[in-house]
Amino acid sequence: MSGAPRPIPAGTVLFRAGDPCRGFVLLHEGSLRVTLTAANGREVVLYRVAPGEVCLQTFSCLVEGRDYSARGLAETDLLAEVIPSADFHRAMADDEAFRARVFGAVAQRFADFERLVEDVALTGFPARLARALLRLARGGNSVRATHEQLAGETASGRAVVSRQLARFAEEGLVETLRGEIRLCDPGALARLARDG
Repeated sequence: MSGAPRPIPAGTVLFRAGDPCRGFVLLHEGSLRVTLTAANGREVVLYRVAPGEVCLQTFSCLVEGRDYSARGLAETDLLAEVIPSADFHRAMADDEAFRARVFGAVAQRFADFERLVEDVALTGFPARLARALLRLARGGNSVRATHEQLAGETASGRAVVSRQLARFAEEGLVETLRGEIRLCDPGALARLARDG
């Protein structure tokens, strides 16, 4: 059904808005970040794809026969295979296990989108930023990101991120350095993220 998995280096753009879909990506290793860019250049992170998950952009492009409307970037080194469009459609029609796996992953991705909408619409910004910092720290105490990148992660503006980080620093929650944020009190950030 597909070719052998191939390595894709971090920083590779797998697709851009306006690109035709070449096939269904199966991720074996790594993380793919999918972002949407507005006309003014502001970018927001829609979601990340990990092994076993489905890229909704690719799925909808294949199902609807349309071009991409977002950008997919290899956030880390990837090991991935691409199932050509014809093989994907054949597998969806004939392979019950493949179809169930894809639909299950799509349902999970929609649940992620519901959480994103809830987060942006119903959660205060301090809690959203705390969640983003904890997620990007990946269990550690440091986040290597600019204020602009954090704005994309939280669907906000850079100035909003800068003001909130300054408040967090005053409260002893973080220390801001050039290109890095140290989490001084991850427990307090976790409580804020949970209760916010």
